[in-house]
Amino acid sequence: MHLEVGNRKAEEKMNILVLHGPNMNLIGVRASSIGENVTLDKINTALRREARQKKVTLKILQTDNMSKAMTFIKRKRKWADGCLISPGAWARNGFDLLDTIQLCQIPTVEVHFNPDYDPSNFAASSIISNSCLSTETGSPIKAYTKVLDILTAHIGKN
Repeated sequence: MHLEVGNRKAEEKMNILVLHGPNMNLIGVRASSIGENVTLDKINTALRREARQKKVTLKILQTDNMSKAMTFIKRKRKWADGCLISPGAWARNGFDLLDTIQLCQIPTVEVHFNPDYDPSNFAASSIISNSCLSTETGSPIKAYTKVLDILTAHIGKN
């Protein structure tokens, strides 16, 4: 027996790309400066835990190189049902990345962090937001798990 979730079968796994942009590997430095203990590894662990519960397969990349980010999306575009991106500074100047997101037509959600983690407030002037299903801002782990929920709900309906 197959249970339907939207148009997808319940036992069918969703495939989601997770792209951490520039300096996300150093989020622990910023976290410690405000008295918190958040690292990229902890974010990825929380995402993987949430993904397992939702029967989602993740492919995760952190890079400071926009060319690598674009190649990641292009090479995985037929595999991926969705993309979760934390663009950081690319939110303001990542026109090449924006073009890739638009050309590949993968449902994408964008995550930004609250001002303690993002003093530059990249979310306020993101060029990527208009091409995304949703843009969420919050504390790192909560924001990531929230956009994963939004993305899986959208994919499940289609």
